[in-house]
Amino acid sequence: MADPLARITHDPNVMGGKPCIRGMRITVGTIVGLLAAGRSIEEVCKAYELLERDDVFAALSFAAWRSQEVDLPLRAS
Repeated sequence: MADPLARITHDPNVMGGKPCIRGMRITVGTIVGLLAAGRSIEEVCKAYELLERDDVFAALSFAAWRSQEVDLPLRAS
């Protein structure tokens, strides 16, 4: 998998712009949530037939990358 984050898309017309897998209506949050609830990668892929194993790893990579970002408050001008 060259660049797992290349599988993550953001489109305001798909799921309100939430990060999704390859433009589908499957969000990163859905995948990570299912894994956190104890579902296996195989179970997640079976629940979403168009999903590939690399998509699941891309979602995890994105979630890990996003958790490292720091949100800074904007100063009032």
